[in-house]
Amino acid sequence: MVEHVTFAGSPAARSPDVITRIYLLLFPIPVVCFVGAMATDAVYANSAYLMWLHFSEWLIAVGLAVGALAALVLVVDFIVHRAVRHGAIGWLHLLLFFGALLVELFDALVHSRDGWTAVVPTGMTLSVIGALLALGAVAAMWRAPLVPLGRMEGRS
Repeated sequence: MVEHVTFAGSPAARSPDVITRIYLLLFPIPVVCFVGAMATDAVYANSAYLMWLHFSEWLIAVGLAVGALAALVLVVDFIVHRAVRHGAIGWLHLLLFFGALLVELFDALVHSRDGWTAVVPTGMTLSVIGALLALGAVAAMWRAPLVPLGRMEGRS
């Protein structure tokens, strides 16, 4: 049997609560989109084919949209669960994730320019910084003090 743990929750809980489940469902999407936008920026810088610029724009837009929802759920999680706010790692996760969203918002504005100047050099630099901040938020979440939730019935 696998013991399930979560980023937030009370020690008395037997399974992750709804807020935590929603956050854990939403959080990976902007991270993947921001890393993907960084990759498509690199391809565009090497090829100058506009399709890659448009891929980057869409990835950043989807990452920001889902990231905004995840950020709202994270704020609710911080308000509801004292265990998340207790340590510095929870705050570090929050700051890194919100920093990634802010950098990627500026990146979206830079990517709205036309052609080469949308990516090289400012757009790519912002994409790299945003992706690194998002990956840092993932690393901080993995280092967070996880609360054991026991075994979930019917799952192994």
